[in-house]
Amino acid sequence: MKLGVVGLPNVGKSTLFNAITSAGAECANYPFCTIEPNVGVVAVPDERLDVLGKMYNTRKITPAVLEFVDIAGLVKGASQGEGLGNKFLSHIREVDAIVHVVRCFDNPNIIHVEGSIDPIRDITTINLELILSDMEAVKKRLDKAEKLAKQGDKQQAEEAALLNRIYAHLSDEKCIRTMTFTAEEKELVDSFFLLTSKPVIYCCNIGDDDIGAPDNEYVKAVKAYAAAEGSQALSICAKIEEEIAAITDKDEKQMFLTEMGLGESGLDRIIKSGYELLGLISFLTAGEKEVRAWTITKGTKAPQAAGKIHSDFEKGFIRAEVVTYDELVEFGGFNQAKEKGRVRSEGKDYVMQDGDVVLFRFNV
Repeated sequence: MKLGVVGLPNVGKSTLFNAITSAGAECANYPFCTIEPNVGVVAVPDERLDVLGKMYNTRKITPAVLEFVDIAGLVKGASQGEGLGNKFLSHIREVDAIVHVVRCFDNPNIIHVEGSIDPIRDITTINLELILSDMEAVKKRLDKAEKLAKQGDKQQAEEAALLNRIYAHLSDEKCIRTMTFTAEEKELVDSFFLLTSKPVIYCCNIGDDDIGAPDNEYVKAVKAYAAAEGSQALSICAKIEEEIAAITDKDEKQMFLTEMGLGESGLDRIIKSGYELLGLISFLTAGEKEVRAWTITKGTKAPQAAGKIHSDFEKGFIRAEVVTYDELVEFGGFNQAKEKGRVRSEGKDYVMQDGDVVLFRFNV
């Protein structure tokens, strides 16, 4: 999963990016500090892996990973090439979901590109540029579809009708993610790779004084906006996340989180929101050589999950021997769970579940 971290200049994007990836992206108090996108790959926290690692005395633990891309700050007119607009739009097109960092704190010492703090205005500024870019892309596709439809192409006529609907929605300055589609339409829309169809997590960057306190008015406004369009919003203090990231000892980190009144780090919450938005789950494989988490989408069947490990596993799939993580831990191992009749033999139509511990049988 690739998450693009976006926002206006000086809202805390790179500070947050540094905190959650420790990738060392340059951070400064002026616009366009980020030009080329910085990329950081981070492990998805999963306590189940540590438990299985100890159970199997494994030589290697491999977590699932997330890729964060810190994309250049955006300004008005980006869709027309203003600032670093064209680069911004091309980079954002490549990500699976957007983490939109919005400034929700007052600090006269940190310059805001618009000169004042107004998170809804900031969100609207970026969304409008993405909408304008999508309108241009949809218009080009629509012109082509309508031309072919006039020649009697029924499929292109259906696509033109869908594109007209989308264009009208965008013309009302509304993002595509707020539209409703049939399963067939959704598949077609996904193939267009439009910017405003991407799911969004609005990340409210709050001041350290707001940690543990009720949401301030800025955060309330962002959460209401997110709820209205079916997106998610969460509060994170980028400054404190930097401090959390600098603590390497797990116990010490947990103590710090507790002292700050935080149940978990911002990274953990972003990952959970990202998984939920994109409909992702993890299945596990375990043994002495390696304990590993594999990321798949909800609804993935056993052969396709096996293909995540190796294409040969999918081609020669015979069956999947499956036990839930909880039952595996309860009985102390795969063989013990098998003796208790808890290991199931599943075929090609089995839909994988989060936390399944699997041994794939295949023959190539």
